[in-house]
Amino acid sequence: MLNQSLYRRSFFSLIRIARASSTITAATTRTLTGPRLVRHALQKQSAHNLHSSTSLWLPRKPRNAHGGGNLRNHFGNYTRLAPTSLRLGVVPPDVHGLVPEHIQKPGYALRGEPSEWAAGIPINGPEEIEKCRRAGQLAKKILELGGTLVKPGVSTNEIDRILHKAIIANNAYPSPLNYMGFPKSVCTSVSNVIAHGIPDNRCLEDGDIINIDITVYLDGYHGDTSATYLVGNVDKSGKELVKRTKEALDEAIAICRPGVPLNRIGKTIQAIADQHRYTISEQFSGHGIGKEFHCLPLIYHHDNDEDGTMEKGMIFTIEPMFCQGTAVGVQWPDKWTVATADGGRSAQFEHTIVITDDGAERLTG
Repeated sequence: MLNQSLYRRSFFSLIRIARASSTITAATTRTLTGPRLVRHALQKQSAHNLHSSTSLWLPRKPRNAHGGGNLRNHFGNYTRLAPTSLRLGVVPPDVHGLVPEHIQKPGYALRGEPSEWAAGIPINGPEEIEKCRRAGQLAKKILELGGTLVKPGVSTNEIDRILHKAIIANNAYPSPLNYMGFPKSVCTSVSNVIAHGIPDNRCLEDGDIINIDITVYLDGYHGDTSATYLVGNVDKSGKELVKRTKEALDEAIAICRPGVPLNRIGKTIQAIADQHRYTISEQFSGHGIGKEFHCLPLIYHHDNDEDGTMEKGMIFTIEPMFCQGTAVGVQWPDKWTVATADGGRSAQFEHTIVITDDGAERLTG
């Protein structure tokens, strides 16, 4: 059983201890006995000269990048983001004022708190898969729109506003909105922000990279995807980081099929990161998705020996995050944004996939 007092639910990627048991949830959806999944994360007060409420999350197996030395010399030409007054005092959103009454909403939309996880890994039938596909295709459409908005001088608040409006226009709910009190409809993680960046009034600058993370709730099912975009003229090392992160996601999806251990995903991603001398954020994981924003299985993006085997009908996200320097994440005072401790850039790509008879389908592809 999940101990929620020790581990905060965060979306896209989760830090958890979970124990699962077999259950039957519906005529066309069954669940597998889930493996014992233990997330090894340690929360410490920052040893860096940071805000007193900032936390460090130390990965289980810290790895050096770019041969060690002064890593700052290898990061490139870009503006490093830091906590500002724009990100303090985050207030839960007014869902009633932001989302029309006729839009179907997930259970947490008004109360802020998601429900307990179901025990076991859902195995989805044709009806569930089709609904996840529809949600995934809408998420893809919204993400593509977001990509067209990325240019110097555009604020992440403006991106959030336009994408929120587009999601509502498609009779869907923006899944991040009020999930554990998250104040916006999308996440925008710029340059050295690893994940969960909150849109604000900062305008994108030439040389930034930005991950836009989209999840929509349509007809009772979630679809989740993200991509990292180049803002204007990005230096060679920034382009390479983005390229290799996408390559890692593509290669990980390519090995997915029934009978393959879930830990092969992390091993595949780790090999690419090691080859190109990047580190992987171990704070965050992929996750099952469908009727719930998050469910089992958890998908680790680093080398691991966790149990579990892929089976036809499993639906989950793969969403690796590569970092130029350390993968240690610093949580900002807004309690959401996580940035690299050394200011190195991070990139992420994500798809929701379903395991098929002989491979995997990208539901958000």
